[in-house]
Amino acid sequence: MEILAVSGTRRRYYYCFFLVVVSCCFVTLSVAKPLASFAYKRFDEKTLSFDTEIGLYGDAKVVNDSGSVEMNGNMVWNSGKLVHRKTIRLGNRKSPVSFSSYFSFSISSENGDGLAFMLIPKGFPLVNGGGSFGLGDKLENGGGKVVAVEFDTLKNVEHGDQNGNHVGIDLGSLVSVKVSNASSVNVILNSGKKLHSWVDYDASSKRLEVRLCNFSESRPNDPLVSYQIDLSRMWKEEEVFVGIGSSSGNSTQTSGVYSWSFRLRRVPTWMHSEPLDPQEYSKVYSHENKPPIIHSRTVCAFKIVTILLFGVGCGALAASIMLFLWTVFANRRAAVVPAEYPDHPVEYGYEKIKVVAEKATTDDKK
Repeated sequence: MEILAVSGTRRRYYYCFFLVVVSCCFVTLSVAKPLASFAYKRFDEKTLSFDTEIGLYGDAKVVNDSGSVEMNGNMVWNSGKLVHRKTIRLGNRKSPVSFSSYFSFSISSENGDGLAFMLIPKGFPLVNGGGSFGLGDKLENGGGKVVAVEFDTLKNVEHGDQNGNHVGIDLGSLVSVKVSNASSVNVILNSGKKLHSWVDYDASSKRLEVRLCNFSESRPNDPLVSYQIDLSRMWKEEEVFVGIGSSSGNSTQTSGVYSWSFRLRRVPTWMHSEPLDPQEYSKVYSHENKPPIIHSRTVCAFKIVTILLFGVGCGALAASIMLFLWTVFANRRAAVVPAEYPDHPVEYGYEKIKVVAEKATTDDKK
């Protein structure tokens, strides 16, 4: 009976251990569920055939020897785009979506427009070339819901550029809402050398971050430039293209893209919080061409909740493992085995013993 009791206790511990592990896995997977992704480590004509998901527009072409895409030719006013043909949807306020993108690139030494990572609405014309970063005159005139991260090598006074070596975030206009000097991370954009760049958008904190470094360096911990923006409110249910564009401007500058990856993931609704300043983005597309003023806010509640949930899950998992090990090793008790007795009767031999008692003699009989 005691053996059965110990086995039943272990079975219950097994069940508890299994449930805790499944719960932790569910919580971990629900934090950032991947939706779509692609990755190109190099580019060639076979990779970018007509049946692939990547399209080349304008003057962009494949260079097989270097495994790259030459975004524009070495002629003035050349421009090209590298675009993922399948549109993506960044969700809505109730179902926000985050994304992460990495690409390596180089820009020649001339003072051209440089290169830009961009999110383009579905209705925006992709074929039309010209203009800065191959986006045409529409963006230069302040129209269109385009989000771009520009790696600019030309100081345009009319756009408010601080120098000819900066990274800026553009919202529907070539006037950057946030800009940072690339020299602050020891990077010269038009050095002709390969560079790393990461563009990340966190839907829970509504924050767009850009990182940049030389090709021999690893991903920086701190972003070079960041900006508070709610893309789900800006586009709502609209579908957008993700791409990279470049233009030579009034120079013979050329740009090349060597690798590109993109990942889209959904943020669970329990991590999403409403913005403190519900400002509409219609100002982005006003005739005044002024970028919107979006007040920054401290977003730390979701981080605290995430850390607490992660800590509780890890604590429960560790407790279950310790309980399981204690049950297997420390709680072992020797099984009590009852003595076995024969079931059939046993014959016992006996014999009759005769006992003789003698009377004691006394002195009276003398």
